[in-house]
Amino acid sequence: MRKLMLIAMAIVSLALAGAAGAKTVAVTITKNGYVPKAVTIAAGDTVQFTNSDTVAHEILFKTTAGVACVPSPLVLQPSQSGTCTFQTAGKFAYSDPNVKGNTFRGTVTVTGAPPADTLTLAVKPQLVVYGGKVTLAGTLSNQKVGENVDVLAEPCGQSAATKVSTVQTTTGGAFTAVLQPLTNTVYTVRVKNTTSPAVAVTVRPRLRLRKLAAHRYSLRVFAAASFAGKYATFQRYNGALGRWVKVKRVLLRANSTGVAPTVISSVSFRSAIKPRLKVRVVLPLLQVGSCYRPGRSNVILS
Repeated sequence: MRKLMLIAMAIVSLALAGAAGAKTVAVTITKNGYVPKAVTIAAGDTVQFTNSDTVAHEILFKTTAGVACVPSPLVLQPSQSGTCTFQTAGKFAYSDPNVKGNTFRGTVTVTGAPPADTLTLAVKPQLVVYGGKVTLAGTLSNQKVGENVDVLAEPCGQSAATKVSTVQTTTGGAFTAVLQPLTNTVYTVRVKNTTSPAVAVTVRPRLRLRKLAAHRYSLRVFAAASFAGKYATFQRYNGALGRWVKVKRVLLRANSTGVAPTVISSVSFRSAIKPRLKVRVVLPLLQVGSCYRPGRSNVILS
C-alpha cells in the first residue's frame, strides 16, 4: 500500500511541475509543529508537507473546497511527503486531529488565480513586395524555453486561419518566425490555449519593366493570382511638375511561364515618348483588388 501511495505522489508531483506558472512551497512537520506555520501562495500552487518527526502525523483541513491532497487522507509516516494543491482563493486552516493543543496548527493563505499567460506579436516589415519575407517576433509571458508556438495565417480570401509553421520559445520566452506571404495576410500565434493579438501584412505585386528596343517595352507582373485582363498604367516623370504623369494604359495578358504558386501576367507595348526620360508602370488599387496593395515597377530610362 505504501509503495502505491509513493507512486501516486510521484505522478502528481510530475504533473504539477509541468503546470504553467505553478509553484511549490515546502512545509516541514517537526516534533514542535509546522515550519513555517503560515504560508501564502497563489491559486494553482502546491504546498508540500514533509514529516521529519519520528511519529506519524495527519493533516486535516477545516475547509476542503478547492483543495486536492495526495495521499488522501493526508497521513504521513516519518520521512514521508504529501502534497496539497489549492485552486480557490481563501484562508485554509489545518491541524493534526490526533494531537491535542495548539502546537500542530497552521494556515495556507491563497491569494487568487495567477495571471494567465499572454503572447505578444509584432511583424516587420508590414508591407512587402511579392516574393519578400516578413519576420514575426514576440514573447510568451511565462518566459519558458522550448514551448511550441503555432503560427496561424489567414490569407485574403480565406474564412479561417490555418497553421503554417511551429517554432519554439528561446531565452525569456522569445520567439521568431520568418514567413513569405503570398497575398495580404493576417497572422496570429498560439501556445496551448493562449492566442496573441493579430497582426496584418500587406503585399504588392512585383512589377518588372524592361526596355526591349527604341519605343518598345515589356512588363511582367508576379503574384499568386492572375492579373490578365487588368490595366497597368505606363508613366513618365515630369520634372517641371515634380510628379509622375500618365502616358498610356496597357492591358495585361496571361503568361504560362509562372511556377506555382507564382502566376505571371505580362504585356509588350510601344510608346513614342522621347528617350532618356524616367518611366515606370503602376498597377492601381482598382486593378489589383482587395487582396493586394497597388504595385509599382522599377524605374528605367525611356
